[in-house]
Amino acid sequence: MPVLLLILIGLIGGFAVGVQGPMSGVMSQQLGAFSSSLIIHISGALASALILVFLGGEKIAEWRNLPAPYFFTGVLGVVLYMTLSVTLPRLGAGGTVALLVAGQMVVALVVDQFGWFGVPQNSISLVRVAGAALLVAGAYLISLSPATN
Repeated sequence: MPVLLLILIGLIGGFAVGVQGPMSGVMSQQLGAFSSSLIIHISGALASALILVFLGGEKIAEWRNLPAPYFFTGVLGVVLYMTLSVTLPRLGAGGTVALLVAGQMVVALVVDQFGWFGVPQNSISLVRVAGAALLVAGAYLISLSPATN
């Protein structure tokens, strides 16, 4: 796959997360965190089901071969929506997304270091740690409230 296409796909994913976060936060404020999480997960399940029908099921029959912990990844989605319901109204979209990205980067470095979940192993280096530290520092600065600046 060409690098520019990969970059475009990554940017689309980032756009989706950037829009989904604030929308989820507003839903949480209006409906409650768990109610909005349920709606979000049902709509995602329906969208996935429709796409699977269109694609002929992909490899859905292989679900029995997944390790048991993989069946709990939806719980991580619930954790994400609970954090959005707390951080978004207090930090705004910028601070919330910055912290999410910084947290993802720290976890990604560990996952890469050990090659967990079948990803290619990519050792932690001083440059990569410095990049993650800059992201964490940037997330902290972005998440400061105007009153503390």
